[in-house]
Amino acid sequence: MIVLPKFKVEWANRFYGRRLSSLEELFGVSKPIIGMVHLPPLPGAPAYEGESIDYIVDFALKEASALIEGGVDGLIVENMWDLPYYVGRDVPPEEIAVQAVAAREVVKMSNVPVGVNVVHNGGRVTLAIAKAAGAKFIRVCLLTGALVWDTGELDHGCAAELLRARKMLYAEDIRIFADVCKKHAVMFPGIDLRTHAIWCDFYMADALIVTGTMTGVPPKVEDVIEVKKAAPERPVLLGSGVNINNVKMFLKYADGAIVGTYFKVDGVTQNPVDVERVRKFMEVVREIRKSC
Repeated sequence: MIVLPKFKVEWANRFYGRRLSSLEELFGVSKPIIGMVHLPPLPGAPAYEGESIDYIVDFALKEASALIEGGVDGLIVENMWDLPYYVGRDVPPEEIAVQAVAAREVVKMSNVPVGVNVVHNGGRVTLAIAKAAGAKFIRVCLLTGALVWDTGELDHGCAAELLRARKMLYAEDIRIFADVCKKHAVMFPGIDLRTHAIWCDFYMADALIVTGTMTGVPPKVEDVIEVKKAAPERPVLLGSGVNINNVKMFLKYADGAIVGTYFKVDGVTQNPVDVERVRKFMEVVREIRKSC
């Protein structure tokens, strides 16, 4: 285990002290559950069929409302159905623009913190949308290290550019949640989970995310434990595959979870949110919190 040193130099205290010490600072509860607002295909995506921007916004607001009614503690607005995905700065401007419009409307109607994710690894793109929307945090799929995506691109971390852009945009209030093992991707040989967690911690992630191999697939419990040991001061979130049957086990070790697929009708990712599934899941989570 590597623990970052405690600095006495004022600039270092200010720099490192900006990060979250716990997820409760942002979400107001322990073990927060963040629901996914999966936007429909955006203009330019292969599955887009000419729907109006009003339709896309209305869809996002209905999904967000169902999640909030069910009791989630936060939301992430994501371009889930723009597959096959572009990587990083290659995300088309028409998709960026519409996602920003939709995210802004979700932020305006929400009484919980809202974040943004752009698949795959939007980095600065994600930050730009979050700034325009007034979002509180972003999910960064690859902050440090290197990997190959399921679409074939070789990709690398964006920490240097992202943190400088965040400073330049006066957006240091936007928190960075960084994946340390990413679904739909494979790390380069020689980069293991522990190393990646340490790197993400070093390069200023507020929280770390552990996922399974694909959407809806849970991570290994051992991976969650390993990340907690590698970066003990960073909150750790589960990023895929959490359901009503395994959430109690996972939240023994993790500090919260991002839930998408399980909250959908019949647990199918392409379906709309089922508010009753959300409600029953959150009842279980509230019981878990009582024993924390």
